[in-house]
Amino acid sequence: MTTEVATSIERISRGQLIRRRFFRNKTAVFGLWVIGFMFVLAFGGPFFAKWSYAESDFTSLLKAPSKSHWFGTTQVGVDVFAQTVRGLQKSLIIGLLVAVFSTGLSAIVGSFAGYLRGRTDRVIMWFVDLLLVLPSFLVLVILSRFYQGKTWLLLVVGLTVFDWMISARVVRGLAMTLRERDFVRAAKYMGVPTQTIIVRHLLPNMASVLIIAGTLNVGGAILAETGLSYLGFGVQAPDVSLGTLIAEGTGAAFTYPWLFLFAGSILVMTVLAVSFIGDGLRDAFDPGSVRIKKSKAS
Repeated sequence: MTTEVATSIERISRGQLIRRRFFRNKTAVFGLWVIGFMFVLAFGGPFFAKWSYAESDFTSLLKAPSKSHWFGTTQVGVDVFAQTVRGLQKSLIIGLLVAVFSTGLSAIVGSFAGYLRGRTDRVIMWFVDLLLVLPSFLVLVILSRFYQGKTWLLLVVGLTVFDWMISARVVRGLAMTLRERDFVRAAKYMGVPTQTIIVRHLLPNMASVLIIAGTLNVGGAILAETGLSYLGFGVQAPDVSLGTLIAEGTGAAFTYPWLFLFAGSILVMTVLAVSFIGDGLRDAFDPGSVRIKKSKAS
């Protein structure tokens, strides 16, 4: 009983220490506030918008921002604020789903490869290297004809397939180290099944790495989705994302800047905020990384 209490206190103390390190990082806290604002804007904005993202006001065509249309209107009178909020919502959902699925896949594949070693490891790593060699963006463009006009969830699947390999290699290296630890060897000698050892002993000890990888994958997934949508291979009309809004507004960026400015600015702020949070989490879990960066800077 005493051991369990001591372990609980130790875990709580480590969690508090990580939180203190994170919240001492002003850049990371700023990124957290920005992401929180983006989620509020994306999911709360539609309740305050005066127009739907698919509704046209034919009395206001290509109008600058005003009281009736906060972000202005498009060539066909669609409210840019409603479109931007909808696009941000779609991009955030896609980014989160891809990050969760790709991080989970990398955790499972990498931990099994690193723990089992041998032939299983060689086969898995050969497949990982094959996917790394393939130009993922080009492959997604080629495969886009299969999901264009269909549900955007197929885009999530495509982005996930090409977004887990590097994280899987990192997890594999950690698993190779952890498998030599005494508590893992003891569990193995006691006859604990492989999957149980991985789930109960390996993955919890990789939690910090997986959290950081998942956070950074959100920004990468949003950028990938935006790039595909910008080229016309991502989210399809009548739905919108930040990429489609940027693509539609690029041609009029200097003449009608509100068509491009709001979606582009929100994309940059969102990706930067995610990057700040990822750096803050890395420094919070691994204080040594801060000292390394300072020594390099000096």
